Amino acid sequence: MKSLKKLKNQGFTLRILLVIFLINLNSCTNDLDKVPLNTVTSDKQFNSVEGYKQGLASVYSNLAYSTFLRFYWSMQEYTTDMAVSTWNDGGDGIYHELAWSADSPAIANVYTAAINMITLCNNFINESSSEKIAARGFTASEVAEIAQYKAEIRFLRAYCFWILMDSYGNPPFPTEETLGTTPPSQIQRADLFAFIEKELKEIESDLADARTNEWGRPDKAAAWALLSRMYLNGKTYTGNEYYTEAITYSSKIINEGYALESRYEWLMLGDNHLNTNEFILTINYDNTNQTWYSTNFLALGPAGVPASINGMSSSWQAFRFTQQVPALFPTPDTSIDKRGMFFTSGQNLVVKSISTSTDGYSSFKYRNKDRNGNPIEQNNNFGNLSDIDFPVFRLAEIYLTYAEAVLRGGSGGSNALALNYINQIRGRAYANNPSSTAGNITNTQLTLDFILDERARELYWETHRRTDLIRYNKLTTGSYLWAWKGNAEFGRAVEDKYNLFPIPTADLLANPNLKQIDGF
Repeated sequence: MKSLKKLKNQGFTLRILLVIFLINLNSCTNDLDKVPLNTVTSDKQFNSVEGYKQGLASVYSNLAYSTFLRFYWSMQEYTTDMAVSTWNDGGDGIYHELAWSADSPAIANVYTAAINMITLCNNFINESSSEKIAARGFTASEVAEIAQYKAEIRFLRAYCFWILMDSYGNPPFPTEETLGTTPPSQIQRADLFAFIEKELKEIESDLADARTNEWGRPDKAAAWALLSRMYLNGKTYTGNEYYTEAITYSSKIINEGYALESRYEWLMLGDNHLNTNEFILTINYDNTNQTWYSTNFLALGPAGVPASINGMSSSWQAFRFTQQVPALFPTPDTSIDKRGMFFTSGQNLVVKSISTSTDGYSSFKYRNKDRNGNPIEQNNNFGNLSDIDFPVFRLAEIYLTYAEAVLRGGSGGSNALALNYINQIRGRAYANNPSSTAGNITNTQLTLDFILDERARELYWETHRRTDLIRYNKLTTGSYLWAWKGNAEFGRAVEDKYNLFPIPTADLLANPNLKQIDGF
């Protein structure tokens, strides 16, 4: 199986396309700050299958090497107990304070990145219409190949729309039909849910079978994973429960033969492209591509972690946990639960000051080393860029989704299987062996609150926490407090409007079709 990490397909390389993309990125983003439109790619680009491959690679490059991952991580983690920012970079402080407004620059970052991705996807979808494909004289096998590319692009568009739905509620809705013509209309959250659901089901037959596509490209299992995640949060998005559907689509993935990797420490390494058993879809990184917008920030950002551990260079001193996170583990180290990869040397447990880099433990979960502990060879001018691929979906999340959906009353699953999946996760955590009973819990201990805590232990710093806390009604309420929540040292409840981010003021002024959400 070839890999998008160093993709070479019949004469084109992702690296060459990436250079072209990075040169043009700023101009595209600046335009999207006003109105999310883009110019249509020339007909010359898409006169061959090779051209479609190049277009596909350009969209993947956008996802990986734009600002998207870093800013989305900030939005999902700094708003919770999972991270406080030393730098307050780009307004991260207002995230943790739960105090943003429509004028806050930070909230526009993910919005713009997602709209930019959707715009590129819309252009590709237009260029893949049946009329244009027929006019360009492709063979039957070429038509099938392009159909798969189009399905992958529709998946990426659905994923970006899910980000907007989850984060902004009722976002603009640019489609291939409105591309380059009029400012997009606004779509209601429940309607966007229905659109994404329909898209993911429609493209299933054109996607590669589970576990057969190139590394970093979506297949059927990726579509099922996004559906299962969306169904788990369906009540948040629509007011209706979809727990039965969450079980159905989680089971479809589980039945495809995925398995947990045996060691948790392998998950976020520089050679984690070896994690083919567990990873369902990744955003790929290669240190030959010279950009800071990669998983660099996940290896270099944690406060205090030295180069000897992260495999790159000294820490940026950028972020740490609140003291509430280590409290979820039996010990703040790997002596019992091997997921407790806390860096404590020189760090204080309690965050007395958000801007003090030594207040709060950090973590060495992300390391640019291989499984043998050797730093990944650098092939760039900086000498410290990351090869760590970021898992968008992995099997452990699917196990946790299945278990939670069962406990929330979904049909078609079983408590016995739910417990088995949770204990596999814990077997790996406690004994580097999913079959071990070392970390087993009993059926009585398997509660919704336990699953929320287990998600925190298993998925920390993987962009899940904000969405999880909202689903449990704990992000804005007083039912769970953490250090500096609401800008109070011991935490406080805030208005429930902060379960969403407002549409940025600049886009409201530029697009008369948009209306702000209540409270902002």
